[in-house]
Amino acid sequence: MKLTILLAGENPKDLREDFGPYADKFKRMFLGADPSFSFDQIEVHAGEKIPEPKELEAVIVTGSAAGVYDDLEWMEHLQSFIRKAHDANLPMLGICFGHQIIADALGGQVIKSLKGWGVGRHVYQMQTVPDFFPAGTKSIAVAASHKDQVVTLPSDAKIFLSSKFTPNAGLLYANGTTMSMQPHPEFEIEYSAAIFELRRGNPLSDLEVDAAVKTLENPIDNDLVALALAGFFKSAKMISR
Repeated sequence: MKLTILLAGENPKDLREDFGPYADKFKRMFLGADPSFSFDQIEVHAGEKIPEPKELEAVIVTGSAAGVYDDLEWMEHLQSFIRKAHDANLPMLGICFGHQIIADALGGQVIKSLKGWGVGRHVYQMQTVPDFFPAGTKSIAVAASHKDQVVTLPSDAKIFLSSKFTPNAGLLYANGTTMSMQPHPEFEIEYSAAIFELRRGNPLSDLEVDAAVKTLENPIDNDLVALALAGFFKSAKMISR
């Protein structure tokens, strides 16, 4: 199965030498879950054209430094594609900014939250357990780095993942081929710590960064989530046929 990574952003320049390009994180995550995946990538944030949904097998909409409320031409094209992909039942996954822009494009609302930044290892409760997660999963722990939040759901979306800080942290859509998550299962522990450090002094205080990095000493469920997301794509592919 070919996953097309729709890049809505790139790793910060200060981290690219040590951690490589952003798309590689998704490739490592999915190949670790299933070596049969293959990949393509499109730099949507740089103006690269997105093919029509019928030309693609499955897509991932990535994180970004941008917000869905920013007036950027590439974002308008991405939102248009999201609506067409959703209507066509193209398997589609959104992560962080991807989670937000899918919700926004399909009729939800995203804001810069008054709660401030959510950084560190966050624990999310499973409101429902989708078939592609292990039965009985009650919660998952994944790194988060965001200030924006989905505050109003699209009419056909249901919450499957939530926390006190992020009530709408994971959404499943009625078509069975669209899903999204606010946290970053593609972020390795070392990379998460480096991202938090970049925010030291602006916009986060030393205490906030130190606390966020400290949380990474606890177990992270990236492998479990990777297997679940691989299962989502396989399930969605069966529906989309």
